Amino acid sequence: MAANLSAVVGVVSLVTALTAALLAVLRLRARRGIATATQRATYEVLHTAGLAAEPLRAGLSEAGAAKAVRHLRALVGAVGLALTDADRLLALDGRGTHHGEQLLAAAQRTVDSGRSTVLAEQELHCDRVDCPVRGAVVAPLLGADGRVVGALVAVADSPPPPGLVQATLETAHWAGNQLALAELDSSRERLARAEIRALRAQISPHFIYNALTAIGSFVRTDPERARELILEFAEFTRYSFRAHGEFTTLAEELRSIDRYLTIERARFGDRLQVRLQIAPEVLPVTLPFLCLQPLVENAVRHGLSRKPGTGMVSIEARDAGAECHITVEDDGVGMDPTTLTAGIAELARGTGDPGDDMGQHVGLSNVDERLRSVFGDRFGLVVETGLGSGTKVSMRVPKFHPGVRAGS
Repeated sequence: MAANLSAVVGVVSLVTALTAALLAVLRLRARRGIATATQRATYEVLHTAGLAAEPLRAGLSEAGAAKAVRHLRALVGAVGLALTDADRLLALDGRGTHHGEQLLAAAQRTVDSGRSTVLAEQELHCDRVDCPVRGAVVAPLLGADGRVVGALVAVADSPPPPGLVQATLETAHWAGNQLALAELDSSRERLARAEIRALRAQISPHFIYNALTAIGSFVRTDPERARELILEFAEFTRYSFRAHGEFTTLAEELRSIDRYLTIERARFGDRLQVRLQIAPEVLPVTLPFLCLQPLVENAVRHGLSRKPGTGMVSIEARDAGAECHITVEDDGVGMDPTTLTAGIAELARGTGDPGDDMGQHVGLSNVDERLRSVFGDRFGLVVETGLGSGTKVSMRVPKFHPGVRAGS
C-alpha cells in the first residue's frame, strides 16, 4: 500500500510541477505581451485555475471554499456559484444568495444520487420581483475514492444553456480532482505518522527493561552516573516519542543516537565500541524523523549483542557535493543476504513470522520506503551483509529538497 501511495504521490508531484512550470511560462509571456487571443484566453484560464487550486488542495472546508469560489465562478462563467459539502452550503459568490436553502437542498439530492441535475426557474421560484435567478446547474464533486463529497452549483440568469451545463460539469470534475489530491496528501501524512509509530514500536521492551536495570545497578555504587543515565534515557524517549514534525536534522538525530549508545554502553561496558566520523558541514541536513536511529539500534541489537567479545559500531556522514552520504556499519554476526531479502519481501506482502529478526526487516524496510517516498527512488537504502561479516547500511540524502525542512 505504501509503495502504491508513494507512486501516486510521485505522479501527482510531477503533474503539479509541470503545471507550475506552464503557469510560469504563461506569466512570463503575459509580461512580455501575449500576441493572440488564444494565448490570452489560455493564460487567463490557467491562471484562474491555479488561484482556485491552492485553497481546494487544503480540502473541502468553509475557509477553502470561500477562497476558491470566486475563481471557480470565473471559470464557469456563471452569474453565481456555490460550493457545498454533504450537509452545508460552504460558500456562495455572485447572485442567488437568497436562494441558499433551495440550492443546498438541490446539492444534497445530487450528493445522495451522485448525478448532476439542471434546475428550472419553477424549482427556484421566489417572491422577489427583481430576482435575476432563472435556473441552476448542480454537479457532484468526487473525492479520491469516487465518493461524492459535495456539489458545485452554478446559478444562471436565464434557462441554463448547454454551454453553461458543460462548463459546470467540467469545472466540477476538475475541482473534484483537486479535492482528491488533497485527500491523497492527507493519506500520505497519515501513512508517514503510521510508519513513525511502527518505528517507535520497535523500541523493544527488552531495551527499556535492560536500560532501567543498567541504571539501577549504578544507584548504590555510582549515584551520579545513575542520575546522568536517567537524564539520558528521559531525553532519548522524549525525542523518540515527540508528537510533531515529520523531519529532523542530522544533528538532532545524532544527539538522540548518542543518548541511546550511552545507555547501551552502560549495559555492555567495553564490549561496545563506537566510532563517529561526521563532517560538520552536513549537521544541518534535513532527513526524515527516526531515519538513522533505527539503523544504529539494529546494529547493536541484531549485530553486536549476539557477538562474543568486543564489537564496533561505526557511523559516518560525509559531504558529497549536493548530497550527504551516511553509513552505519557494525562488525557483528551479519546476515545471509538471501534471508534478509526474503524477509523484507514477506513483510511487503504482509506475511512472515513476526519474530526477532522481523524487527530488523521492519526497520530497514520502513526507512527505505520513507526515503524513497520523500526524495525519490534513487535515495533508497543500500545494505551490504554476510554471515559473520557484519552489516553496512548506506543512504544518500540531498542537502536541499523542495518541501523538506526540519520540524515540518
